[in-house]
Amino acid sequence: MSVAEAIDFRPDAPDFLRDPFPVLRRLREEDPVHWSPRLKSWVLTRYDDIKAVCLDREVSSDRLRPYFATLPGEEAARIGQIIRYLTHWMVFRDPPEHTRLRKLTSKVFNLQSMNAMRPTAEDLVQWLFDKIGKREEIDFVADFAGPLPALVIMAMLGVPREELAKVKRMSDDMALFIGSSRMSRDKYEIAERATKEMAAFFLELIHDRKKTAQQDLLSQLVHLEDGGDRLSDDEVVATCILLLFAGHETTTNHIANGLLSLLRFPSELVALREQPEIAQRAIEELLRYDGPSGAQVRIVKHPLEMRGKRLKPGDRVFIMLNAANRDPEAYEQPDRLHLARGGPAHLTFGFGMHICLGFPLARMEGQVALPAVVRHWRKISLAVPEERLEWLNSMVFRGMTAMPLRVSA
Repeated sequence: MSVAEAIDFRPDAPDFLRDPFPVLRRLREEDPVHWSPRLKSWVLTRYDDIKAVCLDREVSSDRLRPYFATLPGEEAARIGQIIRYLTHWMVFRDPPEHTRLRKLTSKVFNLQSMNAMRPTAEDLVQWLFDKIGKREEIDFVADFAGPLPALVIMAMLGVPREELAKVKRMSDDMALFIGSSRMSRDKYEIAERATKEMAAFFLELIHDRKKTAQQDLLSQLVHLEDGGDRLSDDEVVATCILLLFAGHETTTNHIANGLLSLLRFPSELVALREQPEIAQRAIEELLRYDGPSGAQVRIVKHPLEMRGKRLKPGDRVFIMLNAANRDPEAYEQPDRLHLARGGPAHLTFGFGMHICLGFPLARMEGQVALPAVVRHWRKISLAVPEERLEWLNSMVFRGMTAMPLRVSA
């Protein structure tokens, strides 16, 4: 039996969802370019290989349109709204379409506009603390890590704060299609309904902004023009859904995973509490150690050889970002959390032209939220044994469905 056959890679196994790193370590050491019969895909786990794929323009991110093209007419009709809007997401496009969309959206969603949201994030953190009040048992995901990123993105887009519950529900339902491994019979119907509802929600706001521009990013997207080029209504809707969905889901997991990591390493938690000046580097280490992005997917466009394996055009490739971030060839003692760590850039947000557009916003929210959390509560502990925490059934998202805590000032 070959090494590849001996490793039965099961990304939906409860043990893997709880702690993927032992399996990822074995793949990285024994079969770093692994063919998974279960996934009918290649699985890459080494830092250098994954970074190379991120930089290789002959490996495509346009993976949804080929999939949608294979669907029978009746199946495609069932997810018509998903097809309509997700095919406009720049993360699923290659140049030149990706270049155009990135150039346009970057004019309004840029480092300056994201950093300008820091006071808003700080105010929202305090608002959430006030809502929690003196409760000593909380669900950190539902009460804090979940609402905060959604509220920040909503504030950027000019969506009223009271719409949070609706926005959160729509985003969670869309995640059934985009990031879930759960093969429930109705998951496509739920995601389709949520996409249709979210599109209608944003179209109404877009029409309002066309009549009366406001001081928000949505107004800028609606009125944006670059040499005669503009975003269509569908592209504006798709961009808003992407910003809200990706910014909310990923950053929620970033904040919750970051706190769990600090609880595992109490001396590092104390360091962050007592040395706020290390926040910037600390957040990078937390993103590396147990980041919110499990994997990204690419499609091979031309024959590719990696570590003696031949990848054929049309082959699907899972680049396991969290495996790269624990590669001992890139990081010394990679399984240890060390907030003062230096070293190469982590790959949590990808790399190259497809690096997450909103990564500076996620980074800033972590820098604001996690130091504030460990200062606000002097005592923080899990309210359940760690092995009872439930993790998302997803290869794309790495995060918990809930994080029960006991806290006190």
